Amino acid sequence: MLNSNRTRNQPRPNRSVPFGGMDYADPKRKSNVVGKILLAATLTALCILMLKQSSNFTTPSPFSRHEPGVIHVLVTGGAGYIGSHAALRLLQDSHRVTIVDNLSRGNLGAVKVLQEQFPEPGRLQFIYADLGDAQATVAYVGESTLEPLRYYHNITSNTLVVLEAMAAHGVNTLIYSSTCATYGEPETMPITEQTPQVPINPYGKAKKMAEDIILDFSKNSEMAVMILRYFNVIGSDPEGRLGEAPRPELREHGRISGACFDAALGVIPGLKVKGTDYKTTDGTCVRDYIDVTDLVDAHVKALNKATPGKVGIYNVGTGKGRSVKEFVEACIKATGGKIKVEYLARRPGDYAEVYSDPSKIKKELNWTAKYIDLQESLRVAWRWQKAHRNGYGTTPLAMAS
Repeated sequence: MLNSNRTRNQPRPNRSVPFGGMDYADPKRKSNVVGKILLAATLTALCILMLKQSSNFTTPSPFSRHEPGVIHVLVTGGAGYIGSHAALRLLQDSHRVTIVDNLSRGNLGAVKVLQEQFPEPGRLQFIYADLGDAQATVAYVGESTLEPLRYYHNITSNTLVVLEAMAAHGVNTLIYSSTCATYGEPETMPITEQTPQVPINPYGKAKKMAEDIILDFSKNSEMAVMILRYFNVIGSDPEGRLGEAPRPELREHGRISGACFDAALGVIPGLKVKGTDYKTTDGTCVRDYIDVTDLVDAHVKALNKATPGKVGIYNVGTGKGRSVKEFVEACIKATGGKIKVEYLARRPGDYAEVYSDPSKIKKELNWTAKYIDLQESLRVAWRWQKAHRNGYGTTPLAMAS
């Protein structure tokens, strides 16, 4: 039995009493909550007022508005070797430039050099971003045979992402970086723009697919499109501001010039030439080597000639083929060093001979390669390499002529 006649020895505390599913709150606690809400609202209002009075809040970024006479160019992969050189030329030509790069293969150091060269507000901005949540631009034939899905994703899929974004935001000019690898191994030389495209490696196939997507899209669009099919890029900025600095893990798949310089610097024990049994004059592959300064000049001329509703397709090369053995000899002379050369079996996905017929780009865009001395292009690139032994990661040494 419970005793119902109990007495309270302590005073009743102030508390909420639940009754019939309802809480009767303490009036003091309720007033504290209301005060906190009013304080938070007041602080929020003050912050908004301060932001509105700020010049950064009221004045839109120059990169977000159109200005008469100012061309704003978005350079994807602009922290990379070719992209940074292209951005440099565009800035020199007084364009406004936005670089988008996820730095998986590009160099933040190259962006810093550009920012130092063009510090004025509204000239250059860098956006650390990823197209399609993938890696940055990939452009190595050998690597493409080992990681084909990466190349199809980064080149083909991400080109589609860019086109969709351009269409959604009214961007009506596209200068597309393609490659001579889309031709594969043609039966006749030199290669013209009408040469059948039969790529033999994932890199060339991915670029060919991307070109097809662009061409299909352009049929029902007023977009101005220029497709530039590069040949083999060498060299660096003649004034020594920029150069090629691939990440160490990519050296194995990189350009032959990079491997030659690494051998001359002692970074690697020697130079490996893959394939000596091709049907060429000396058994090694023949390529058309185009200086990066000439290449970016082709970009600028393409940009200036781009016409709404029209598509231009151009080979960008010198029109002259050089064998790998010739290249190695020129590199040894340019570096002035002794380089051990090892001859190995062919690399998967390579082709024997490829060089361009540049007559179309000369006729229509008034473009001709000027830096055609192979040894001199390599000498200029070597000068940058010697002054930047760790790429953009260290303070450059004094550059000798």
